[in-house]
Amino acid sequence: MSSLEKMLGLLDVFTTEQPIWSSEDLIQNLGAPASTCYRYLKVLHSAGYLARVANGSYVLGPRIMELDRVSRESDPVYIAGSPIGQRMTHDTGHSSLLCILFSDTIMCVQQARGRDVPDGLFNRGQRRPLVAGASAKAILAHLPMHQLRILYAKHAESIASVGLGGDWDAFKASLKQIRQSGYSMSVADYNVGIISIASPLFNAEGEVLGSLALVASNKLISADRFKDFAPVVVENAREVSQRIAMNQSVVALPARAIG
Repeated sequence: MSSLEKMLGLLDVFTTEQPIWSSEDLIQNLGAPASTCYRYLKVLHSAGYLARVANGSYVLGPRIMELDRVSRESDPVYIAGSPIGQRMTHDTGHSSLLCILFSDTIMCVQQARGRDVPDGLFNRGQRRPLVAGASAKAILAHLPMHQLRILYAKHAESIASVGLGGDWDAFKASLKQIRQSGYSMSVADYNVGIISIASPLFNAEGEVLGSLALVASNKLISADRFKDFAPVVVENAREVSQRIAMNQSVVALPARAIG
């Protein structure tokens, strides 16, 4: 790992569960000499990626918020998908999620809350495993075979637990069925009580980028009734992909490849 990767890795430890870190804890977490860590902290603080708080501790800095604003105003997936997700929520009354592939996880880009807001709704910037929930499965089904082999080797137990197959052949068959139907549907795969339907999003070259999903609580609607929304999700996802393809900014696959 390069020194630049180690420095940027300091930002990865800041989470909603632990948003404040002392210098001493950051040094211990980094596993590098204290002088090296202090040098990294000085650079990140000067650039605005970290900010100091009481007792010499650090939180994420204002530059992070600035980059988020830039992302909202320039990211082709967000620009293409957000208004369509909001429209889908308005038309159905249910919440929608716009997600992208990020390494071997999915990340929420935007969510629109409907009248039915289930507990544990995915929020912008949150990440989840790539094998659980309709948003993830819709992406998973369209990944290249070599990436699927890597994922299966790492997550075979989780894949089986969410009904995607107990062996490699069954896993491939499950993904083929998702591709043929054009969408994935899950009931309580990731969060108890949540039903979701998702359809994949593609760039101009036909490579999967993410997914658009409709989400509801199974306390308010049955899975059978909710499935009737599948054509709506598929059609809206197709429109998002068309808008992405027309954007002048080229949208390639995520920089962090699965491996």
